[in-house]
Amino acid sequence: MRAARRTWLLPPLLLIAVLVVYPLILVAAESRGSWAEVIGSAEFRDALIRTVQIAVCSTAGCLVVGTFLAVVVSFVPFPGARLVSGLVDAMLALPSFLVALSFTFLYGSAGVLGSLTGASSFLTTPWAVILAEITFYTPFVMRPLLGAMSRVPRVQLDVAASLGGGPWRVLRQVILPEVRPALAAGGGLTLLLTLNEFGIVLFLGARDTTTLPLLVHTKGIVMFDYPGACVIAIVQIALSIGLYAVLRGGLGGRRARLV
Repeated sequence: MRAARRTWLLPPLLLIAVLVVYPLILVAAESRGSWAEVIGSAEFRDALIRTVQIAVCSTAGCLVVGTFLAVVVSFVPFPGARLVSGLVDAMLALPSFLVALSFTFLYGSAGVLGSLTGASSFLTTPWAVILAEITFYTPFVMRPLLGAMSRVPRVQLDVAASLGGGPWRVLRQVILPEVRPALAAGGGLTLLLTLNEFGIVLFLGARDTTTLPLLVHTKGIVMFDYPGACVIAIVQIALSIGLYAVLRGGLGGRRARLV
């Protein structure tokens, strides 16, 4: 029986070895001899700092906007609430570059807001990337929150209101503690995704917004510096895995599943 189980384990292990482990070994081998030069460069340090800054700011914005919208959809009756919930699900299936494309039509030199307000230069700033990521990744916070808020007992809310709790107090002391695991899971997933976001940054092409994924693309595709690109790719992988391990441990083992 145990032998049969081990036999069934061989195909997935072989697939992982071929598709994941072997390419990583090649990347690590290609990066040899370039670590000191890449890690010591100001270009790498600036990209690392900018990557973390954008990811943290975008995640914070998604948490605020996503929580507000989830509360409105879940607890404020209005026509079209189910439609909004469906749109949230649809947003999860869209590619991120579509948000960047819509921003060019809004804030570009020929865009609606850009031509009216003269704010076309906004697209060249890191704030454009952050706003685009908040727009795209907010549904990743909303979706788990909507599920968690749908399971909050209405009786509990009615009792809190009957005891004199106002809306903000009920939200702060009843709803948010109940949905905290979902909020943490959604925020953790968003932080991981924004840390590795490439399409929005590349499409907007904002000045002074070189992130680690974009730097890998520049080194490998534009400059043909494959060893340097491999070094940065390994750092990006280590950063993502380390962040995932921290989030998983902080959220409590099995409850920290982000997907």
